[in-house]
Order: sequence, then C-alpha cells, then structure tokens
Amino acid sequence: MSAPKGKRVYLTWTDEMDNTLLDVLPHVYNAAIKNVRDKCNVEITMDNITSRCKTFDKHYEIISKILSQSGFDWDLDNNKLSMDSDDVWNRYVECNKAAACYKTKVVKNWDAICTIYSIDHANGQGARIGAEDAQDSPEQDADASPDLPPKRQRTGDAILYMLGDMKTSFNDALKSIEPLPMPQVTPPAEILAALQMIPDLDRCDMLKSYGKLILNERLFQALMELPMDMRKEWLLMLNEKNSN
Repeated sequence: MSAPKGKRVYLTWTDEMDNTLLDVLPHVYNAAIKNVRDKCNVEITMDNITSRCKTFDKHYEIISKILSQSGFDWDLDNNKLSMDSDDVWNRYVECNKAAACYKTKVVKNWDAICTIYSIDHANGQGARIGAEDAQDSPEQDADASPDLPPKRQRTGDAILYMLGDMKTSFNDALKSIEPLPMPQVTPPAEILAALQMIPDLDRCDMLKSYGKLILNERLFQALMELPMDMRKEWLLMLNEKNSN
C-alpha cells in the first residue's frame, strides 16, 4: 500500500534482501566495464564510471529544470539550450546560480540522458531509503519527525547504487513506493500516438516534433491543450522557429 502523499518512505532491509542485492552488483559493475573496454578499447575503473554518472546526474538535474520553464527549448542540432532571449536567461540564472555555465554548454547524448534520468526522477527522488535509516531510527516510521526536512535523493542514484557507490536498493530506485509531486513525464509512446492522430502531419514534421516533445514536457502539455485543428499549424510554427 502506498504511503500517504507527502510522507517520506523508509525501508527496512532484511538479510535476504542484502544477499540478493549483493549477488547481482558485481555482475552489473563488471558488465559496465567490459562493455566500454570492448567497444571503445579503453580501460576504465569503477571510480571512472561513478564519476561519469555523477556528471550525467548534474546535467539532467540542471537542464531538465531549465526546460520546465517557459522560454527555453533544446537545440537538437547543436546539443545545447536555446532560449527566447538573453533576458529570459538572465532572469532564470539570477535565481539559479548553478545553471550559469549552461547557457552555451554543449551536452551530447541528451536524449539518452533524459530517458534514463527522467525515470530515476519520477520514481526515486525525495524518498529516503536504506539500511542506515532502519539502524539509525529503529522506532521511526513514516509519520515520525515531521519537522525534519526530507533528505534529497540525487537523480542518477539508480546507476550509482548499482555500482556499489551507495548502500541502497537498485529495485527501489527503479520502482516508486511514494510518488512525489514531480513534473509529469509522458511516455514517448503516448507522445508518438498523439502526433499520429494529427491529420495531414507529414513524416518529417512528425519526427521533428517528436524529438522536441520527448525532451520538453511543457511543450507536449501545450500541444494537448490545443484543439485538434490547430495542432498541426502550431507544430509547424514551432519547428520553423527552432530551425532559424
């Protein structure tokens, strides 16, 4: 049963759960190293993988927040942010100093990063989970210590945990026990189905629109608010704007 909305979730680990998790972690770690070595002919270590995951984590956390704001989009051709004006950017950075270097920063493979880390955000962020919780507060339940601020769980923990960097659950990073009020993440299949329903939208325009909508939830929500007979024209205007 799901915990009441707004409550933190605590998980007590059993010996059986620990043993099951530890059985698979070495295989995940070894598979990641082998895949990079075989395909790229580069020797890497667990520390290298963990460090790179943290970089992806930071990219997703900062860029996804920017894209959730009006006036921003993702430039698929140049692998960086696009914005309506410098004024829009300056207003955002004034309240979000950590994003300052992302105005012209090139981030490749954003579509893959977005796909992986958006699942992590939707299913894991905000939940405090781990054996340490049970050990430090054995009598504490989901209603305890209401005055304490929630411990923030990093996006990307799903991958870091798999590599053994943190002592927590791979399964819980992929399966939400307590959904928090996060921005909605619409499945790509649903976005594609919505585009296919628009009359006379040709294949090229559909693919361009699909590439934008899977990266920006606000754009998809805006599309779905329009009457069906206005959606094609709006998408064509959007594609033309971003190609200029």
